[in-house]
Amino acid sequence: MRRRLYFMVPDTHSARRIRDELLLARIEDSHIHVMAKDGMPLEGLHEASILQKTDFIHGAETGLAVGGGLGIIAGLVAVFFPPAGVDLQLVTILLTALIGAAFGAWVASMVASSIPNSRLKTFESAIAAGHVLMMADVPAGRVEEIKKLIAAQHPEAMNSGIEPTIPAFP
Repeated sequence: MRRRLYFMVPDTHSARRIRDELLLARIEDSHIHVMAKDGMPLEGLHEASILQKTDFIHGAETGLAVGGGLGIIAGLVAVFFPPAGVDLQLVTILLTALIGAAFGAWVASMVASSIPNSRLKTFESAIAAGHVLMMADVPAGRVEEIKKLIAAQHPEAMNSGIEPTIPAFP
């Protein structure tokens, strides 16, 4: 399990120095991302992906639940009130739930991919002012160690919080 740490830094130079510190602390480069104002050069830094910049994952989770629920309801209706001459089995409920969940996750994630990540709303003004948001996904047991390391080595970095859980696949 990993936790996402947020740090707001004044510029890309500070972000590169912090990234180097995190690499020395054995945090993989693929777990360190930055988000900055459009047009800001980010050479050597990993820019946040669409999964981190948007509500894509939240939308997929919501669509999965809603679509699955609606699929179960549709399956129940189809089984208990079948069309004339059709004998539907209980497996119909499972199939409609799976189809509904897949369709719901797909549609909701596509819609959510155009919505900015609601968890990053508090950082929008600082990013617009030219600051850089760093996101480091660290093992849950090392959160305090990494926070202390960054605070000691980089006083310019403002600790901006911890995300309680991180989805397994971004």
